[in-house]
Amino acid sequence: MKPAGQPSRHGCSDADIVKLYLERTESAISKTAEKYGAYCFAVANTILGVREDAEECVNDAYLRVWNSIPPETPENLKAYLSRIVRNLALDRVRRASAKKRSAPSFAAAIDELAAVIPDGSDAVMTDKIALKDALTRFLYSLSPRQRIIFMRRYFYMDGTRAIARRLTTTDASVRVTLSSLRRRLKKFLEKEGIEE
Repeated sequence: MKPAGQPSRHGCSDADIVKLYLERTESAISKTAEKYGAYCFAVANTILGVREDAEECVNDAYLRVWNSIPPETPENLKAYLSRIVRNLALDRVRRASAKKRSAPSFAAAIDELAAVIPDGSDAVMTDKIALKDALTRFLYSLSPRQRIIFMRRYFYMDGTRAIARRLTTTDASVRVTLSSLRRRLKKFLEKEGIEE
């Protein structure tokens, strides 16, 4: 394992790339694309399912990163990119659903959590921070297998069959685990004072 801050096989460390953004050097975008372009595309394409839409989403993400660094200075560039790409892709899904176009079947994942997690549309920043902290604590309370299932479904928007294949288990087992995890999360959030 390489020490933090060392260049990767792509030639630049994350710290070097973030520094390029902070210096407003346009090569920051090409370095980001070189190192994380395939990963960002995979995240977007998993959610959107249409190559052209995923490519557009990734390009939008590069612009969003360019506009957000500075003032942001992400410690984990890959996670920062992933969150931006994922949110942009989910926004596209929501817009498509609002226009009554057919949204991908994984939109069901969003609906599954809707009954558990407050939507936050009118939440103040402190409420959002409390929810984020509570979700982090909940994830750490899970076994590694449960955490993988939860994250693959609700962060990466994988279907239950894909998760089952990844974990060499059955689709039914994954669905039962997800149902149990949603109940546990609901109780956990109620205990934390975070309710719908």
